[in-house]
Amino acid sequence: MENLPNCPKCGSEYTYQDGELLICPECGYEWNPAETSEEESGLVVKDAHGNILSDGDSVTVIKDLKVKGSPTGIKAGTKIKNIRLVEANDGHNIDCKVPGIGAIKLKQEFVKKA
Repeated sequence: MENLPNCPKCGSEYTYQDGELLICPECGYEWNPAETSEEESGLVVKDAHGNILSDGDSVTVIKDLKVKGSPTGIKAGTKIKNIRLVEANDGHNIDCKVPGIGAIKLKQEFVKKA
């Protein structure tokens, strides 16, 4: 029996190999073990198009977003400079200051790298 690593998402020990991928039967997560070692070195956040974001990047909002307390919200095409990446369980991995709004957290799926 091979010694396969536990699932990085749920920690299950019942992973199995299918070709080059490892699969977790409990949560359904699939990953390539060769790529996992690179990603474990830190937080990996990708924009809506799959580009890897890093601290200090500039991003552009791709969809109009409603913001509580703001009559206009954030319009598509708004450029946000100097983002900071944070680890969040709710998916709001981007901490930034939006012009006209102030400090806010955004989900990575609503931005693209500028």
